Amino acid sequence: MRGPHRNQRRVTAGAPLSVADAAAVLVHGRGGSADGMVALADEFYRHGLALVAPSARRNRWYPSPFLAPREANEPELSSALTAVADAVETVVEAEIPRERVIVLGISQGACLVAEFAARAPRRYGGVVLSSGGLMGPEIGDYDGDLAGTPVLVGGHEGDPNVPIDRVRETASVFESLGGDVRTRIEPGEDHGITDAELAAVGALVGELLSDAERAGTGR
Repeated sequence: MRGPHRNQRRVTAGAPLSVADAAAVLVHGRGGSADGMVALADEFYRHGLALVAPSARRNRWYPSPFLAPREANEPELSSALTAVADAVETVVEAEIPRERVIVLGISQGACLVAEFAARAPRRYGGVVLSSGGLMGPEIGDYDGDLAGTPVLVGGHEGDPNVPIDRVRETASVFESLGGDVRTRIEPGEDHGITDAELAAVGALVGELLSDAERAGTGR
């Protein structure tokens, strides 16, 4: 891995990758941590789920606001996208199908996961974007097929950090890319993942593990 986030710690927890039936890649926000994301996963953890959480240098993935020109966030942004891609590939190389991998981000992590999933769309077990959206002053052009990937998009009407219009625009882009998008907009000025979103992630995890059991591909 190249760039500012190289050699940063990656936290793993839950089921070992060698025996897990599904996995969640967890991407923290500005000021957050990989350890914090793993602790949060207690809210939706199920037996058989592996947890993989990359870490950002200095606990931030990129320096400028997510609506700034993309070049204002380089080289950190490209390095951060590589960190997410590397975490996902580590899971896939452990023979967990990509179709049973959830990629989840909160706040700055949600913006990063949105860019990661939209730039190279393919089928995942799920994409979860909480209090974040696609980056840049304007929505870019994205092409590809998420092939029905469940996409959970959450935000708050009065979030001072993430305009709700960008959350809705992000949901529309993921619909255009073939995602099965479920959007949850809450009232208020909060910022971060809600109990309802965590419950939805737990339900998605349960579905993926049940699918593995029904298919007889569980380990």
